[in-house]
Amino acid sequence: MRLPGSRYARVWIPDPEEVWKSAELLKDYKAADSVLHLQLEDGKDLEYKLDPKTKNLPHLRNPDILVGENDLTALSYLHEPAVLHNLKVRFIDSKLIYTYCGIVLVAINPYETLPIYGADIINAYSGQNMGDMDPHIFAVAEEAYKQMARDERNQSIIVSGESGAGKTVSAKYAMRYFATVSGSASEANVEEKVLASNPIMEAIGNAKTTRNDNSSRFGKYIEIGFDKRYHIIGANMRTYLLEKSRVVFQADDERNYHIFYQLCAASRFPELKALKLGSANDFHYTKQGRNPAIDGVDDAKEMSTTRQAFTLLGINESYQMGLFQVLAAILHLGNVEVKDRDADSSIIPPNNGHLLTFCELMGVTYQDMSHWLCHKKLKTTSETYIKPVPKLQAINARDALAKHIYAKLFNWIVDHVNKALHTTVKQHSFIGVLDIYGFETFEINSFEQFCINYANEKLQQQFNMHVFKLEQEEYMKEQIPWTLIDFYDNQPCINLIEAKMGVLDLLDEECKMPKGSDDSWAQKLYNTHLKTCALFEKPRMSNKAFIIQHFADKVEYQCEGFLEKNKDTVNEEQIRVLKASKFDLLVELFQDEEKATSPTGAPTGKRTVLSVKPDKSRQGQASKEHKKTVGLQFRNSLQLLMETLNATTPHYVRCIKPNDYKHAFTFDPKRAVQQLRACGVLETIRISAAGFPSRWTYQEFFSRYRVLMKQKDVLPDKKLTCKNVLEKLVQDPDKYQFGKTKIFFRAGQVAYLEKLRADKLRAACIRIQKTIRCWLARKKYLRMKGAAVTVQRYVRGHQARCLAKFLRRTRAAVVVQKFQRMHVQRSRYRRMQAAALAVQCILRAYMARQRYKALVREHRAVIIQKTVRGWLARQWYKRTLAAVVRLQCCVRRMRARRELKKLKIEARSVEHFKKLNIGMENKIMQLQRRVDEQNKENRLISERLMGLESSHAAEGERLRAELSRLRSAEDDAKSNANRVTTLLEELARLRKELETTRSEKKVIEDWAETYRDEMEQMVAELKEQNGLLKSEKDDLNRLIQEQNLQMTEKMCKAIQEETQQLETDLNEERSRYQNLLTEHLRLEERYDDLKEEITLSMAVPKPGHRRTDSTHSSNESEYTYNSELAESEEGSRGGEGPTDPPVQGNLDMSLFLKLQKRVTELEQEKQSLQNELDRREEQFQRARARKARSAELEYESLKRQELESENKKLKHDLGEMRQSLSGSAGATSAAPGSPAYKVLLDQLNASCEELEVRKEEVLILRSQLVSQKEAMQHKQTMTEPVLYVEDVQKMRDAGEITQAYISLKDTNRSPNPDYHRLNEDGELWLVYEGLKETNRLLETQLQAQRRSHENEVEVLRGELQSIKEENNRQQQLLAQNLQLPPEARIEASLQHEITRLTNENLEMLNTDDPKKYREYRLNVLRRMIDLMEQLEKQDRTVRKLKKQLKVFAKKIGELEGGQVENVSPGQTVDEPIRPVNIPRREKDFQGMLEYKKEDELKLVKNLILELKPRGVAVNLIPGLPAYILFMCLRHADYVNDDQKVRTLLTSTINSIKKVLKKRGDDFETVSFWLSNTCRFLHCLKQYSGDEQFMKFNTTKQNDHCLSNFDLAEYRQVLSDLAIQIYQQLIKCMENILQPMIVSGMLEHETIQGVSGVKPTGLRKRTSSIADEGTYTLDSILRQLNSFHSIMCQHGTDPELIKQVVKQQFYIIGAVTLNNLLLRKDMCSWSKGMQIRYNVSQLEEWLRDKNLMNCGAKETLEPLIQAAQLLQVKKKTDEDAEAICSMCNALSTAQIVKVLNLYTPVNEFEERVAVTFIRTIQSRLRDRMESPQLLMDTKMIYPVTFPFNPSSLALETIQIPGSLNLTFLTRV
Repeated sequence: MRLPGSRYARVWIPDPEEVWKSAELLKDYKAADSVLHLQLEDGKDLEYKLDPKTKNLPHLRNPDILVGENDLTALSYLHEPAVLHNLKVRFIDSKLIYTYCGIVLVAINPYETLPIYGADIINAYSGQNMGDMDPHIFAVAEEAYKQMARDERNQSIIVSGESGAGKTVSAKYAMRYFATVSGSASEANVEEKVLASNPIMEAIGNAKTTRNDNSSRFGKYIEIGFDKRYHIIGANMRTYLLEKSRVVFQADDERNYHIFYQLCAASRFPELKALKLGSANDFHYTKQGRNPAIDGVDDAKEMSTTRQAFTLLGINESYQMGLFQVLAAILHLGNVEVKDRDADSSIIPPNNGHLLTFCELMGVTYQDMSHWLCHKKLKTTSETYIKPVPKLQAINARDALAKHIYAKLFNWIVDHVNKALHTTVKQHSFIGVLDIYGFETFEINSFEQFCINYANEKLQQQFNMHVFKLEQEEYMKEQIPWTLIDFYDNQPCINLIEAKMGVLDLLDEECKMPKGSDDSWAQKLYNTHLKTCALFEKPRMSNKAFIIQHFADKVEYQCEGFLEKNKDTVNEEQIRVLKASKFDLLVELFQDEEKATSPTGAPTGKRTVLSVKPDKSRQGQASKEHKKTVGLQFRNSLQLLMETLNATTPHYVRCIKPNDYKHAFTFDPKRAVQQLRACGVLETIRISAAGFPSRWTYQEFFSRYRVLMKQKDVLPDKKLTCKNVLEKLVQDPDKYQFGKTKIFFRAGQVAYLEKLRADKLRAACIRIQKTIRCWLARKKYLRMKGAAVTVQRYVRGHQARCLAKFLRRTRAAVVVQKFQRMHVQRSRYRRMQAAALAVQCILRAYMARQRYKALVREHRAVIIQKTVRGWLARQWYKRTLAAVVRLQCCVRRMRARRELKKLKIEARSVEHFKKLNIGMENKIMQLQRRVDEQNKENRLISERLMGLESSHAAEGERLRAELSRLRSAEDDAKSNANRVTTLLEELARLRKELETTRSEKKVIEDWAETYRDEMEQMVAELKEQNGLLKSEKDDLNRLIQEQNLQMTEKMCKAIQEETQQLETDLNEERSRYQNLLTEHLRLEERYDDLKEEITLSMAVPKPGHRRTDSTHSSNESEYTYNSELAESEEGSRGGEGPTDPPVQGNLDMSLFLKLQKRVTELEQEKQSLQNELDRREEQFQRARARKARSAELEYESLKRQELESENKKLKHDLGEMRQSLSGSAGATSAAPGSPAYKVLLDQLNASCEELEVRKEEVLILRSQLVSQKEAMQHKQTMTEPVLYVEDVQKMRDAGEITQAYISLKDTNRSPNPDYHRLNEDGELWLVYEGLKETNRLLETQLQAQRRSHENEVEVLRGELQSIKEENNRQQQLLAQNLQLPPEARIEASLQHEITRLTNENLEMLNTDDPKKYREYRLNVLRRMIDLMEQLEKQDRTVRKLKKQLKVFAKKIGELEGGQVENVSPGQTVDEPIRPVNIPRREKDFQGMLEYKKEDELKLVKNLILELKPRGVAVNLIPGLPAYILFMCLRHADYVNDDQKVRTLLTSTINSIKKVLKKRGDDFETVSFWLSNTCRFLHCLKQYSGDEQFMKFNTTKQNDHCLSNFDLAEYRQVLSDLAIQIYQQLIKCMENILQPMIVSGMLEHETIQGVSGVKPTGLRKRTSSIADEGTYTLDSILRQLNSFHSIMCQHGTDPELIKQVVKQQFYIIGAVTLNNLLLRKDMCSWSKGMQIRYNVSQLEEWLRDKNLMNCGAKETLEPLIQAAQLLQVKKKTDEDAEAICSMCNALSTAQIVKVLNLYTPVNEFEERVAVTFIRTIQSRLRDRMESPQLLMDTKMIYPVTFPFNPSSLALETIQIPGSLNLTFLTRV
């Protein structure tokens, strides 16, 4: 964003096509410039001329970050182009049709069905503040509902807009919202009736126009009434200005009212045959538009909907047929043909078919109607005349009659709709919904447009005043200095219309004139207002029209038809004919006004004003009411409407029509800006912009612009911090004001602050980018450097090795060359040295002599020059010195004189001498230091000179030594020169020998190379053959393994899929069952509530706001499985209750019967679902067992395959032996006894032995398989007889079991049948045949053994079954014996044993085997002897115990007697006697508690009803109440008291339900009883005696099992109760978490400074609830910790805790995601990072609690993917592919919604392109998913209660005294 007038600033300039076009300044603007140099967005340059008078600059564009805001008032620059552009961006790019403009909701018609009006969206907006969610009609409705309840003030929703803008749909959705969130106070379904009025009013009041297929041709105001609890109790409707002219005339491509076409489409129905209707093209009133059909609309189906709505509103079938009869008569009336009789009269031909039908349907005479259609009656003071009328007037009279009849019918229907919606309950408040036409202007504007625009003038005035009032209240609230804002007041225009002598007044006056006409009325208007009113104008080219300057635009009205439409006259004789009709409904329509059904008491012509109570003061004038003009009636009703609106709090919805072609999401800027100007949106913007439109709270300002502050600027007081910073940033104090809670900014200041913020962030980003890029570049450089160093190292190493090799070779060559060259050079050197020395000697001598002579000459010349030059210099010096000294003397004398004078003066001062001495001392010290330095330099120079002399001497000595060495070397070279020749000859001879050796070596190497190639080729061939063999072997092995793996994987996959399917089906069935259980409980609660309402008098509800969903009912029922029995018992204990009044006793009896029937059906369905659930669980267990069996069988199959491979190996060895024998048979036959024959026999014997071993292994394996099969078959007969047999048939076929043995037999067979070739004698053949016989014998034995084994298994199975039956009988007898006295138990057991033996004897007599019978008799005798011995042993034991008992009794008596005798005289008998401590053993408790029956109520009261979890229960053992109740139940079972068991269980269940009903909103209470209910259920299972539960018990616990009663049914009831408590726990938890989730997960900035708050408009978030912002993520985590600690403290099962946590996280994820999808301000990159951080904190919490495997993390996956979607790159096709693969947990609608809502918070972010969103949609088109946008926050996962046995021994439980259960006795 640039400063205004600076280069690159973006502006808006007017454009004839697009209204406003964006451009950019190319150079800075100066004050003297008259032209702006601009560049358009398409790159075209433009020179924009400024107005020379005003010099107004173009409007500035807002920063891109503010484009697309939810609220137009959040824009920094508030003007028309900014508003238009913002609406266009939201509508086209983001597909958002709703936008706030301050207090106005702007709704743009999308001409497409959008999925944003479902029940899930309603639930999402219910209870939310208006600024917290994205703009929506539901948000406006919720705000109205909330203010009605909070402020106790009636509300109004004013929906306006032109035809086709969507007014009716918006009003319909608002009413649907009220009907859904409020519900009704009774079962009368008032909300359904309110909604049912819509199709009726649309049928009779809506029609197709060129702009809208369902255009409302009337205005309506619906008051929805509420009681004190804010439930809908009724409604009332007022209608305005019905367009009656549409009944008789329609323009091209338009239709009449829908009801006519619905009647024609349904004319084939039998009940409508009498109406004699046909196609719509057959009637004049329905075919004028020439397009009677609407695309996508079935009129016959709509007719059915209309009739259903009539029925629902109480209009019975007869009345409906009457209405249709009147409507059909109107159609027939339109087809009545009128012909000219002469110029002044007309006639209807006799027997006109349509007129006959009309008279027949209306019940009037044909003659009268045909006569008065062509005649009229004129009355004078004395006489009455009947005058014929011409054809044109007759047709107009016919049409006027049709319009009048339809208006009467319309009024009658509206009246009856109001009657149906009326209620006798007192109305506490109401919300009115006004659906009224918007400002209209056409090419030809008549009376209807005049009335419509008049109404809009009144509404606009009310709107302006309301907006002005809100602005003033806001400023006063914030204590901002209030300056009067100049806004447009349209009161002059209203006065022009309605004041005295106004347009309407003159029109009424002209209507009263006998000869009044439209022309004379126009002249009166000109004369009255043309010169006096500036808003009234006369067209230049017309005298029959006038122009009025409305608030929206100038409108030219044609005067023609004004008087006629204002009079709305109908022939009274025609009305009189209709009143004389025999048709009751018609008579009711036209009866006198005092008896009319219309409550208004006045026919309103084109509109109807309805109220609940008629005005009694006007009934006396009812006969004259019909003479009122339409304009007067409209003015009065409009005044009444304005009074109603002024008495309410208004809410405004402005509907905009985006284009005239009904194209989906197509935006026409011209049409849009016209409507924005007309509907007052721009006026709202102008009023806001005139003051301080941008408003920030101090916290929002601090959060947003914290980056502009330095650390020293931040103070503890945020308000003071903001003030100090703002004073530095904005120099002009008039640009802002500080309020109490907000900062107010002028227009454009937010854009300036955004520029400063963007610049600061851009600088920070550049610094971060610089650092990161430096780091990346350095990392890249270091990687490249490392790579280069590595490459260099290897290259240099290679080069070094090459160099070393080269150097070695070079060194060798150099050594040879050295010695050779040395010899040559030495010889040459010596010769040259000798010659050189001679020449040098002579030359040096000559040169030395010449140099000596020159030196002598030079020395002498120098001496002469020195002497001469010295004399000359001395002479010059003397002369110069004398002159200088003279000059110095003169100068010094002069200076000395001057100095002397100064010195004389200074000499007198001591300081002068001191200074003089100081200066001299310093000079002396400096000179001394300079002397020292000079001495040091001299010493250094002398030392250096001495060093040079010594080095020169050493160098001379070295040169002398080198000279002597060279001389000796010259002598040696001369001596060795002679040896060189000899060495050269020897070298030539050696070279010849070397050549000969090389040639021989080459021949040998060639031969070796050839031999090596041949051998390598042979080895390669052998290796290739070996590789082929190995590859074939590996391929075969791999193929076998792959087949095994495929079979294993296939089987595992099939089992896994089946298991998953069973689990899915099980969860679905469980979910269905629990949902039905919830519905069942809801109906029970409703049933109990109705019973209470009948029993007790109706309690007066307390006033207050109670928000509940219409389908919600609290879980506060006491009705249980045995509730009726419990209620009867409580009734008997409680005595007589209050008697029911007889009137209330008969109330809703049919409803009671229906509920009882419904309860019975639900119980049956519940039982069937329980059976289905058990069956599914059983199938699941079977599948698991089958999977285990398949693994074991697979292991056995692998073992069998190993044996088969060994057999194949033996077969292969046998084949090799045969081949060796057949190969040697051709040469010599192996005779018996020969070595070959012996070897062969040995190998054959070894093979036979190996074969026998393998056979034994196969037999053992087969026996194991068979035994395992029989065992599994036996097990399957007890559990799953059908499934396992099928598995065995599939897995272990008979052929498969014997496959190993058959393969073993095959090893003994050879493919060659000629076995006699093995040897001559054929012994091997005989051996082989014997082996075959042995194999057959073994196979026969194996089969016999198998049959015997199967028989044994069958016998054992039968014995096992009999033993089980005997065991069951023994248990039953044991249970019976335990109930008998000890003496009778022995006799009963003996009797039972005798009976059993007798039965066995009878069974054995029936057997045919005498041997078995004898053995059986012996066994019986042995048993009888054993029983007699046991009986004698028990008798001896009893006698012994009796003797001991007598001895103990005697001792006790003696001890008691001794105590009585030892009483001292001072003691009295009444005093307590200290007992003697007698040691005895501790009593052995059985874990039971005994109580009396009358103490049952006390037990339930103390243990359940009055137990407080936060009090006594905190210190108890977890589940102690459940243990106590079960111990009491055990005692009732022990004593076999079924009544006691039943009452205890019923009382327990009822009491728990009472506690939940009373304290169901307390999480701690609900958690406590959920834990105890589950523990009680587990105890019933653990001690039930079932084997599946007893296997977890100790021996002592198994002894405590219930013995007499099977409580399986009560276990199911307790399970249902636990489900109910669990659902109540989830609801309670949801109510606690719900207010925290959005604030903590979305709104609160966990990572501070990442996302600043964007500028917001008038709709501030959290405006209604001030403390919502206090919730943070830590609040959620603390609450989760609280939930978890409470459940752990109460001993809740760990698996149940996991399910609760999973449900908690689902709620958090679903609510967060839903709010994210409905809040545009939350869809940004930074918010995605915040969400991911918050989710990571939740995951960390799961890890801390060891709950990562509970499935809670998976429930957050949609939220995680949505956060990732906000952060990923969204530009290219690759990004689209990545998004599609990443967001698999999000639906297509959710992905597209997030992309559409994505909003940059900073200028560095970019918006998502529309093409990218289209790409995403095309890629996700094939997904099969639900189109639902929001997640179901009410969804509850099906709960399961896994069995969790307790290790706590019942006998060790102690009852604390705090429970007040002293009446319980431990047994």
